Amino acid sequence: MDASTPAAEQAPSAIPQAELDALTDKLIVQLKTVFDPEIPVDIYELGLIYKVDVADDYAVAIDMTLTAPGCPVAGDMPGWVHDAVVQIPEVTKCTVNLVFEPPWDPSLMSDEAKLELNMF
Repeated sequence: MDASTPAAEQAPSAIPQAELDALTDKLIVQLKTVFDPEIPVDIYELGLIYKVDVADDYAVAIDMTLTAPGCPVAGDMPGWVHDAVVQIPEVTKCTVNLVFEPPWDPSLMSDEAKLELNMF
Protein backbone atom coordinates (compact mmCIF):
# COMPACT_ATOMS: atom_id res chain seq x y z
CA MET A 1 0.00 0.00 0.00
CA ASP A 2 1.39 3.38 -0.98
CA ALA A 3 1.83 5.87 1.87
CA SER A 4 0.59 8.64 -0.43
CA THR A 5 -2.83 6.99 -0.80
CA PRO A 6 -5.34 8.83 1.40
CA ALA A 7 -6.75 6.66 4.19
CA ALA A 8 -10.27 7.06 2.81
CA GLU A 9 -9.16 5.43 -0.46
CA GLN A 10 -7.38 2.50 1.15
CA ALA A 11 -9.30 -0.75 1.13
CA PRO A 12 -10.42 -1.85 4.59
CA SER A 13 -8.65 -4.81 6.12
CA ALA A 14 -10.24 -8.22 5.74
CA ILE A 15 -9.03 -8.92 9.27
CA PRO A 16 -11.75 -8.15 11.84
CA GLN A 17 -10.85 -5.14 13.98
CA ALA A 18 -10.79 -7.15 17.23
CA GLU A 19 -8.30 -9.61 15.69
CA LEU A 20 -6.20 -6.75 14.33
CA ASP A 21 -6.16 -5.10 17.77
CA ALA A 22 -5.10 -8.38 19.43
CA LEU A 23 -2.38 -8.90 16.81
CA THR A 24 -1.16 -5.34 17.31
CA ASP A 25 -0.79 -6.03 21.03
CA LYS A 26 1.17 -9.22 20.28
CA LEU A 27 3.40 -7.37 17.81
CA ILE A 28 4.22 -4.71 20.40
CA VAL A 29 5.04 -7.37 23.00
CA GLN A 30 7.40 -9.10 20.55
CA LEU A 31 9.02 -5.87 19.35
CA LYS A 32 9.71 -4.97 22.98
CA THR A 33 11.85 -8.12 23.30
CA VAL A 34 14.44 -6.67 20.90
CA PHE A 35 17.05 -4.35 22.40
CA ASP A 36 19.76 -2.18 20.95
CA PRO A 37 22.81 -3.77 22.64
CA GLU A 38 24.33 -0.35 23.37
CA ILE A 39 21.19 1.12 24.97
CA PRO A 40 19.28 -0.65 27.75
CA VAL A 41 15.87 0.13 26.19
CA ASP A 42 13.85 -1.92 23.69
CA ILE A 43 13.58 -0.78 20.07
CA TYR A 44 9.84 -0.08 20.33
CA GLU A 45 10.26 2.40 23.20
CA LEU A 46 13.34 3.88 21.50
CA GLY A 47 11.13 4.83 18.55
CA LEU A 48 13.07 2.71 16.05
CA ILE A 49 9.90 1.17 14.61
CA TYR A 50 8.50 3.57 12.03
CA LYS A 51 5.74 1.49 10.44
CA VAL A 52 4.08 -1.89 10.80
CA ASP A 53 1.69 -3.09 8.08
CA VAL A 54 -0.36 -6.25 8.37
CA ALA A 55 -1.71 -7.67 5.11
CA ASP A 56 -4.96 -9.60 4.86
CA ASP A 57 -2.94 -12.86 4.81
CA TYR A 58 -1.24 -11.86 8.10
CA ALA A 59 2.06 -11.06 6.41
CA VAL A 60 3.79 -8.31 8.40
CA ALA A 61 5.99 -5.61 6.87
CA ILE A 62 8.02 -3.43 9.21
CA ASP A 63 9.96 -0.26 8.49
CA MET A 64 12.53 0.40 11.17
CA THR A 65 15.62 2.50 11.65
CA LEU A 66 18.70 2.54 13.85
CA THR A 67 19.95 5.13 16.31
CA ALA A 68 22.79 5.82 13.86
CA PRO A 69 23.40 4.63 10.27
CA GLY A 70 26.80 3.24 11.30
CA CYS A 71 25.32 1.21 14.16
CA PRO A 72 27.46 -1.92 14.66
CA VAL A 73 24.36 -4.18 14.71
CA ALA A 74 22.89 -2.79 11.49
CA GLY A 75 23.30 -6.14 9.78
CA ASP A 76 21.83 -8.10 12.69
CA MET A 77 18.95 -6.10 14.14
CA PRO A 78 16.46 -6.58 11.26
CA GLY A 79 16.96 -10.33 11.70
CA TRP A 80 16.30 -10.05 15.42
CA VAL A 81 13.06 -8.18 14.69
CA HIS A 82 12.04 -10.77 12.09
CA ASP A 83 12.75 -13.63 14.48
CA ALA A 84 10.72 -12.00 17.26
CA VAL A 85 7.69 -11.27 15.04
CA VAL A 86 7.47 -14.69 13.36
CA GLN A 87 7.01 -16.24 16.82
CA ILE A 88 3.44 -14.92 16.72
CA PRO A 89 1.33 -17.87 15.48
CA GLU A 90 -0.93 -15.75 13.24
CA VAL A 91 1.96 -14.14 11.35
CA THR A 92 2.50 -15.89 8.00
CA LYS A 93 5.71 -14.04 7.12
CA CYS A 94 7.65 -10.96 8.12
CA THR A 95 9.68 -8.51 6.08
CA VAL A 96 11.85 -5.96 7.87
CA ASN A 97 13.05 -2.93 5.92
CA LEU A 98 15.84 -0.77 7.31
CA VAL A 99 15.16 2.89 6.51
CA PHE A 100 16.96 6.09 7.46
CA GLU A 101 14.36 8.69 6.52
CA PRO A 102 13.46 10.41 8.66
CA PRO A 103 16.67 10.13 10.64
CA TRP A 104 16.17 8.87 14.19
CA ASP A 105 16.61 11.34 17.03
CA PRO A 106 15.90 11.15 20.77
CA SER A 107 12.57 12.99 20.37
CA LEU A 108 11.17 9.72 18.95
CA MET A 109 11.69 7.92 22.25
CA SER A 110 8.72 7.21 24.49
CA ASP A 111 8.51 8.79 27.94
CA GLU A 112 9.25 5.31 29.34
CA ALA A 113 12.53 5.17 27.41
CA LYS A 114 13.48 8.71 28.46
CA LEU A 115 12.85 7.79 32.11
CA GLU A 116 14.93 4.63 31.76
CA LEU A 117 17.80 6.66 30.34
CA ASN A 118 17.38 9.58 32.82
CA MET A 119 16.67 12.02 30.00
CA PHE A 120 14.02 14.10 31.79
